[in-house]
Amino acid sequence: MSDPILPVVPPQAPRLDSRFWPWLARGLLRLSGWQLLGTLPDVPKVIIIGAPHSSYWDGVWGLMMKVALGVNINIMIKREVLEGPLGVILRPIGMIPINRTAALNVVGQMAQRFNQQERMWLGITPEGTRKRVTHWKSGFLRIAHEANVPIQTLFIDYPSKSFTLGPLIHASDDAEADMATIRALFRPYRGKHRNTEAT
Repeated sequence: MSDPILPVVPPQAPRLDSRFWPWLARGLLRLSGWQLLGTLPDVPKVIIIGAPHSSYWDGVWGLMMKVALGVNINIMIKREVLEGPLGVILRPIGMIPINRTAALNVVGQMAQRFNQQERMWLGITPEGTRKRVTHWKSGFLRIAHEANVPIQTLFIDYPSKSFTLGPLIHASDDAEADMATIRALFRPYRGKHRNTEAT
C-alpha cells in the first residue's frame, strides 16, 4: 500500500518482524510533518549514508522513518551500550554491536557481516560526528569495496523537513575520487545546524 510520506518498500529489502511499531511510527511521522522522498533500492545488501548529521534529532527522525517503513536497517553502535539494559530495546530494531578493540577492525567486522548475511542494509553517518568537519570518514567506502555492496545516498534537509534518497553509488578502486563525487551530491542540503561543508 502506498503512503504519501514514505516510498514503496522493494521486495529484496530486509524487513522488521513487527506490525504495531511501523503503524505507530507512520502516525508520528504524519504529525511531525517529516517525510522520506525518493526510491528505495531493490537490492538485498546496501550501505546507506546520511548527511549532514548535525543534531541528535537526525537519529530520531531517521529511526522513526526506518521503523515506519518496516525495514531492518542495521546501525553500528558501541558493544558496551548493547550489553546494558538498552540492549533489550535496541537490538530488535537493528542496532549491531561493534568491538572497537578487537584485532579485526570495524571495516573487517562489517565486511564479514555482509558476507555472512543473505540480506543486510547498513546505515552510516560518514561525517562521524555532529560537528562540522573537513574530511569525511572513508570507512563506508572501504566496507562497500571489500564487501562488494552499493552505497545509497540519503540527503537530510531540515528546511524541507525531508530525508531524500539520492543515486546509488558503486565504490571504485579510487576512493578519493569516489569521496569527492559523493560529497558534491550532499552540498545543496542543510541539516538542523549546518550543511556538509567545512567552510
